[in-house]
Amino acid sequence: MKLYLVQHAKAAGSDVDPDRSLTEQGRRELQRVVDFVKPLDLSVDYIWHSGKTRAAQTADVLSRVVRVRHAVTVRQGLSPNDDVSHLAGELAVLKVDVMIVGHMPFVARLASLLLTGRDSALPVAVKNAGIVCLGRLDPERWQLEWAVTPEVIREE
Repeated sequence: MKLYLVQHAKAAGSDVDPDRSLTEQGRRELQRVVDFVKPLDLSVDYIWHSGKTRAAQTADVLSRVVRVRHAVTVRQGLSPNDDVSHLAGELAVLKVDVMIVGHMPFVARLASLLLTGRDSALPVAVKNAGIVCLGRLDPERWQLEWAVTPEVIREE
């Protein structure tokens, strides 16, 4: 199983936009990441997102280059401060590839729990519009396969 963890792209502050839509900078950075991963020909069974505007917009852009076999769907339990242990238990036995578009600190804490067994270790830096790919070795062991952030991709 492959798990792709994505922090939504940069969004406007709630004082500027109560819905917190993606900013132009966020859209540009996300497009750089999308262009970078496009040759990887990624495919997943599902893209799950929190339902918040910034996560939904990020998921929509990703779904244009990531083949989604089933659906892009809102998933409960992906909000910034939700408990990651519930989802980690489900992922331990899931047999399909999934991309999760969520928020900090949830995404970093989920990666931490899967990789180290503790949600506070934070072994991977998760950035806006970045993608972290984890591979499940067995129900209790995961490994970091790769990660990309807008900062490591050269602008052309």
